[in-house]
Amino acid sequence: MMKSYYLAPVSYYARLARYRDAAIDPDDIYCKQTLRNRCYIASPNGPLALTIPVVKFVPYRTLTRDIRISDHGNWRHLHWQALTSSYRRTPFFEFYADDFAPFYERKWEFLADYNQALQEMVCRLVFGEDEQATDGDSHACPDSHAPAPSSNFHPSPYYQIFSDRHGFMPDLSIVDLLFNMGPESILILNA
Repeated sequence: MMKSYYLAPVSYYARLARYRDAAIDPDDIYCKQTLRNRCYIASPNGPLALTIPVVKFVPYRTLTRDIRISDHGNWRHLHWQALTSSYRRTPFFEFYADDFAPFYERKWEFLADYNQALQEMVCRLVFGEDEQATDGDSHACPDSHAPAPSSNFHPSPYYQIFSDRHGFMPDLSIVDLLFNMGPESILILNA
């Protein structure tokens, strides 16, 4: 089973490419400061964390599917602005921008619903079909403060917009791969 992640890292989608029958764990316990509501993108200053604010909940007892999104801080506008300013000069941003923009215009009530809708759209773009995702350890709370690659994931370096400043930044959000590599993203995921 896999977790519900916000714009999951490349390693997550590489696992999906290998295990197409994966499913999201509906009874996953929500853990703070993880990729469930956070993703990492490339920025001119290095990796940048984008975090979706959530409504207060009971720690270690609330299921991810019950976590509500807070509209605090105009996060949708800030996330779209960060994506646009970081990736607008990439080869495929204009190609995919219209697919992503609606996710930053509409209000969503539940984090799991938002993540699932985003994931289904990304899977259509990458794999050409609807997919669902999952991750084996159903109640683990990995420390995901930094965009560290999965221990079993060895990414093939690909073109990144800021690699001249920071070198290759592995295992960023899937948007980094899509906006930089477009339809060739599947080749990186299957490598």
